[in-house]
Amino acid sequence: MTKIVTTGVAVVDFVFFLDEMPRLAEKYRANGAEITGGGGAANAAAAIARLGGHAMLASRLGSDQVADMIVAGLEADGVDCAMVRRFERRRSSFSSVFIDQAGERQIVNFRDHDLPMDAGWLKAALPQTFDAALADTRWPDGAEVLMQTARERGLPGVLDGEAPIREAEAALHQASHVAFSAQGLRDWAEHDDLDKALADVAADTGSFVCVTDGARGVFWRQGAASGSEPAFAITPLDTLGAGDVWHGAFALLLGEGASPPEAIRFASAVAAIKCTRTNGRAGYPTRAETESFMKETPLCS
Repeated sequence: MTKIVTTGVAVVDFVFFLDEMPRLAEKYRANGAEITGGGGAANAAAAIARLGGHAMLASRLGSDQVADMIVAGLEADGVDCAMVRRFERRRSSFSSVFIDQAGERQIVNFRDHDLPMDAGWLKAALPQTFDAALADTRWPDGAEVLMQTARERGLPGVLDGEAPIREAEAALHQASHVAFSAQGLRDWAEHDDLDKALADVAADTGSFVCVTDGARGVFWRQGAASGSEPAFAITPLDTLGAGDVWHGAFALLLGEGASPPEAIRFASAVAAIKCTRTNGRAGYPTRAETESFMKETPLCS
């Protein structure tokens, strides 16, 4: 079984489904609601486990009820939480998430800024063997340790390039693969020209870099080579977590030995399926579902 180590944030999401996003300081009534696990690294780990990989999560939590909910949910999803560390008198992260009828989402997140950032303990906690690594930018110290370890071992090290990317600059230059969201790439470049930004970050890091841009697909660059992969044609219902599962699937395929374009196509299918479902992590697809979807679903023209 392919073993993927992820590091970063793990949260609980309190999700509310609305006709449209709130715009005024008034009371609103949701059409539906659910409580689900969230966070970039945690969602990616859950997606990896659902796809048949061995997912290991390294993260920082408080010593509270939210931490109990986070760990219980991840373990139920098949994620190995042996490297999740809890800190006394600290609080775990949670979010309020609004999702409108178009499937777009708005997130308000709480993070305890007194959670220790130091990742010195992570180096010793990492397994002796794994096949690929994935880090989000929410714990920059942990991302740096994991990306550096993957580089030292000659393994794929994927950085989820989400804003604020500048806080994870050290990890950015250790990663072998950097996969940006469009927002994350704009944050790094400080302008809106994604083509130029992608070329600039490829030159700056020397790594494989790509940017996911919704229905426009995924654009990539490595040295002088460049290319793109189209998105799948779907009607989105809920985009929450789509980027996270994309990164998890991308890291899993790289760990299995796939080429980056092959990994992009697979990851895009996983994310597309997630966008057509509204039941949180329960909607993350299996390997068989993803492979069938790739055969049956047309691409955006």
